[in-house]
Amino acid sequence: MAEAVRKPAESPAETVPCVRIAERDVAVNRRRGGDIRVLLSPKTVGSTSGFMGTLTLAPGRYVAEHYHPYSEEFLYVVRGRLTGRVDGDRIIELSPGDGVMIPMGMRHRVWNPGTEETFAVFQLSPLAPRPDLGHVDTEPLPPAGDADPVPEVGGPS
Repeated sequence: MAEAVRKPAESPAETVPCVRIAERDVAVNRRRGGDIRVLLSPKTVGSTSGFMGTLTLAPGRYVAEHYHPYSEEFLYVVRGRLTGRVDGDRIIELSPGDGVMIPMGMRHRVWNPGTEETFAVFQLSPLAPRPDLGHVDTEPLPPAGDADPVPEVGGPS
């Protein structure tokens, strides 16, 4: 549930609104693989420079290859392991505490090569001019049984 929080201000005119979002309260996006939840976005908190979310990926599952023509993607592994293929054929291995920045326009795909669930945090910035321009798929999506329709970015579940 979104909760407005106000920053203490030195004067009433300097009050800055903040919004707290709980992961459990945002829609799950499984269309491209994994359990993707966009927590902080223009839709959920009115952000103007980017968006942030989480990725939960079961062993053997993947997020289909794609790229972001307007954004850099920052990915940080909290728990589990991720393997990524970037720029066509470069392989990267990520463990808990590892992060990677994927440049704007670079194709990338990630999968969980381990035996335990992976949990990662991602952030993209800057925003595309429109949400439908922010993500370009470059390989077939996971089978329909492994995917759900894509909700609006950061919409309620």
